[in-house]
Amino acid sequence: MSRKLDVTVLIDWSAVPDKDPEFLSVPENPTTEYHVIGALRRLGHKVSILPVEDSIRKIVAVLTRREPDLVFNLTEQFGGDRRFDKNIAALLEILEIPFTGSGVMGLALCRDKRLCKQLLSLHRIRVPGFVSLPLSAPIHVPRAARYPMVVKPAFEDSSEGISNASLATNEVALAERVRFVHEGWQQAVIAEEYIEGRELYVGVLGNKKLVVLPIRECFFNSDEAGGPQMATYRVKFNEEYRKKWNITFGFARLDPTIIRNVERVCKKVYRVLQIRDYGRIDLRLTPDNRLIVLEANPNPDVAYGEELAEAAEKSGLSYDQFIARILHLTLRRYAGD
Repeated sequence: MSRKLDVTVLIDWSAVPDKDPEFLSVPENPTTEYHVIGALRRLGHKVSILPVEDSIRKIVAVLTRREPDLVFNLTEQFGGDRRFDKNIAALLEILEIPFTGSGVMGLALCRDKRLCKQLLSLHRIRVPGFVSLPLSAPIHVPRAARYPMVVKPAFEDSSEGISNASLATNEVALAERVRFVHEGWQQAVIAEEYIEGRELYVGVLGNKKLVVLPIRECFFNSDEAGGPQMATYRVKFNEEYRKKWNITFGFARLDPTIIRNVERVCKKVYRVLQIRDYGRIDLRLTPDNRLIVLEANPNPDVAYGEELAEAAEKSGLSYDQFIARILHLTLRRYAGD
């Protein structure tokens, strides 16, 4: 991209370092915000940073004054509630400011895990069997429910609220975990059938034309009893825990036929859920080669070294080129291409 842009990076207030609010230095453990802002600057764009606090008026005032060419949207919540990520997108849409990533509809359809799975099922996309367990309602699980079941907060992401204890093997254990999540997260719960198989992460780039990036996999290498067999919060974010259980991330080795099926399913999920510019689909590949969609993430981490950037690099895009591609896709979408 030769055109130099005036880009405002919208970030969560909690992501702003006290001693470096302009993200000018590089810390020992740089965050997503450092990676993206650094790439934008290396690409020659004029970068301003807007932390999202609890004041809509301030956001409107700053964006109206700056009039950026584009907003790189890295927000994940508003007022501490992840369910309001779509409201930030709605505000940007009302202000008619181009912004990266999914819009209101895509964020809303993916945020509620129950709605997401219902919609995918209607489009004949395989998802785990599940039950919805609302907050402040009696816990009722159909007798036909198949155990073990994974108990999750309905509106969180990044495996928030998911641990080995989330895997319930009977109705008593399930009810106990549901109460724990209700009390701790103050939101509805989804309990879904545990799917045995390989865990795959699939990045997708594009809008009208979709590109499926090389497939990543979480390898559960330990045969010890009690070892994790799903991507819990600690599996994703605790390096020492991964070392203990010999859990690694890498690129999946799959038969070409399975790769084509993965690409077909992920493109369909991406379109059904109205994901834009970039996204990630998480699946399980069962021992009999069925693909079961676990999650769809319209706002995956785009930090250097994370799943999406690693897959993009495998496909031939450096990190800066990956960020430039997101900008390019966004601008083309607003241009109607």
